[in-house]
Amino acid sequence: MTSSTGPRLRSILESIPSYKAGQPAPVQPGVVPFKLSSNENPFPPLPEIVEAAAAATASMQLYPDFASTELVEAIATRFNVPSSHVAVATGSVALTQQLVQITSEPGDGVMFAWRSFESYPIVTMIGGATPQRVALDGNDRHDLDAMLAAIDSTTRLIFVCNPNNPTGTAVGREALAAFVAAVPSDILIVIDEAYREFVDPGLIPDGLDFYREYVNVAVLRTFSKAYGLAGVRVGFCIAHEAVADALRKVQIPFGVSSVAQAAGIAALDPTVEAEAFARCELLVNERNRVLAGLRAAGLAPSESEANFIWLRLGKQTADFAAACEAVGLAVRPFVGEGVRVSVGFPEANDRFLATAVTWLGSRA
Repeated sequence: MTSSTGPRLRSILESIPSYKAGQPAPVQPGVVPFKLSSNENPFPPLPEIVEAAAAATASMQLYPDFASTELVEAIATRFNVPSSHVAVATGSVALTQQLVQITSEPGDGVMFAWRSFESYPIVTMIGGATPQRVALDGNDRHDLDAMLAAIDSTTRLIFVCNPNNPTGTAVGREALAAFVAAVPSDILIVIDEAYREFVDPGLIPDGLDFYREYVNVAVLRTFSKAYGLAGVRVGFCIAHEAVADALRKVQIPFGVSSVAQAAGIAALDPTVEAEAFARCELLVNERNRVLAGLRAAGLAPSESEANFIWLRLGKQTADFAAACEAVGLAVRPFVGEGVRVSVGFPEANDRFLATAVTWLGSRA
């Protein structure tokens, strides 16, 4: 056998950061573990969704509908858009990669706030484009003025994560409207609204309003959070036809399974969706309760419009995460920056609050 050094891989892989998923809660004797590290919906999927998904498994020997026709039509009807403006994929995160593929080539720039969704730099670099990171402002929000100033001749795509992951902060209508109007029309603006169902609609604008006005605006949504379908992987992009058609050209064939398509269709039934949104309201109430408790204790969480909370702890991040782990709580630390904590059921949130108070007291 001839000697070999193995296949040559792309050199860029050495510099691409690995995606760090939220870790499961540690198992300890006599302690109920809680995973608050992945922004999951703690409620189980609604029965109607489970029934639709289970029925779809009866034909799992067949390829799913390549075009996700019924799901696309259901999305188009629900959001009052043409079906030709809808593209679906295995979660909105898959669409972020497809958006880079359809807009950017080596040497082109993809802009996003930082810190924001950690997938953005990964999919940008995989696509051969250059990340254009713009620091958040002092309130952990998108600094839209700084982003406008950072646009250059290479910029092809801008992600605006609203609410922002991991900080939970969101920008209001006036600021976002001014930004969208000022961005050159040949740059695609993607408003990533994975957590849209948890915002105060009186404060935070609907990205679809901007899509309806500007041909260079696209909106990302997902079934993972509000509808509780993170495990089946299905999300969608609403964009004008040229963009949506391009997304379909680069989609992974048969990526959205029959089970995911059936679950998504069931989730959009008005009665089912109303039940899902009622659960979202319960989580929002819990989020606000935890925020108030943290502030009363002397901590300074960022304002949140999502189903999670951000504590900017800097060098104390790892120590705080370890304190949570010691009591059976998994949170998501961003070392040297802060901790993101998903909102769970009251028992989990109570334990987190108590842990935060104890931790803060131990440092006094």
